[in-house]
Amino acid sequence: MRRWILLLFALGLAALSLLATFQAPDWLPWKIAVFVGEYGYYQIAVPGLLGLLAWRWRRDSRGVAAATLVLCVVFAAGLLKPSVQAWWIGRTLPDELERAFGRVELKRAPFSPAGFFRSWPAARVAVTHEYALGLGLDFFRAEGRGGSPAPCVIVVHGGGWDSGDRGQVPQLNHWLADRGYAVATISYRLAPKFQWPAPREDLRAALAFLKAHARELGLDPTRLVLLGRSAGGQIVQTTGYTASDPAIRGVVALYAPSDLIFGYVNTHENDALKSPTLMRQYLGGPPDTARANYESASAYRHVRASVPPTLLLHGRIDSLAWYRHSVRLDGRLTEHQVPHAFVLLPWATHAFEYNLRGPGGQLTTFALEWFLAAVTR
Repeated sequence: MRRWILLLFALGLAALSLLATFQAPDWLPWKIAVFVGEYGYYQIAVPGLLGLLAWRWRRDSRGVAAATLVLCVVFAAGLLKPSVQAWWIGRTLPDELERAFGRVELKRAPFSPAGFFRSWPAARVAVTHEYALGLGLDFFRAEGRGGSPAPCVIVVHGGGWDSGDRGQVPQLNHWLADRGYAVATISYRLAPKFQWPAPREDLRAALAFLKAHARELGLDPTRLVLLGRSAGGQIVQTTGYTASDPAIRGVVALYAPSDLIFGYVNTHENDALKSPTLMRQYLGGPPDTARANYESASAYRHVRASVPPTLLLHGRIDSLAWYRHSVRLDGRLTEHQVPHAFVLLPWATHAFEYNLRGPGGQLTTFALEWFLAAVTR
């Protein structure tokens, strides 16, 4: 009996590990795929232990033991796949970033197993400001600037335009402050009560607030970078591309939809996010009745040679925002000769940067550190 229980357990874990290779089905909570892809190295002893038990119990049934051992190998391979692919991407990532943005000297590799054991950045205390009526931002002062004004990263949260908050992924804010960047994470008005372009107006108001209070906040109002994840990525891309503001030195978008007409026609009503419903309530209807809003909110349609340098990061098996958004925007930016880089993570889904020590987190922080240093110097 025990050998069959072990076999079924190994089968379940092997199936789970496939989430680092195949897109999660709509019915499965997508955060499980984040756990497999970005925390798999924590679990690597499990297939070894199961394999050892199968070997010890092989006298009960050699066939069952052999099948269990095969499943343990599949499980281990799935857990190791993100790290192997991150190492492979890291081999060429510095050259790609140098070609896009110029030379930057960083003191670490893009990916290293030693990074699994790095300490978390120390938590910083944010000061909350109301930058517009009923809207707040959390401000983190830069470390190690010696009193000189710091570049500022403005972070816009995800959440499908109708949810989420500015407290998402706080460890990245602490990491940025630790590296000498001021950080402002903002709230914005949410759908369905507020539709596009309300979030763009809110981000512009936050930028105006930061510039007006730059001296007291210790930031340089001429060196600002917009960073958004998911829905927030759509907001920062479109705002940055349409602002014609030289103070916006760069745009960073993580797993963001960049063409909402393309997104609408390439999804279905019952996907993991119910995406068509989100877009209709955000943009005032489907594309055939609210086309102007869809076009206005799509960064892909605003690319020109003068838009800010851009860093795109996306997971290839993202089940919430199709990676083809970033592929298409990458092509558009190339066509207009905009300095940019696109980092595609084959094993990754949404929120791959949540664990800064993981494969996705290490590559994200490396590319982000290079990009920020290049565009704000």
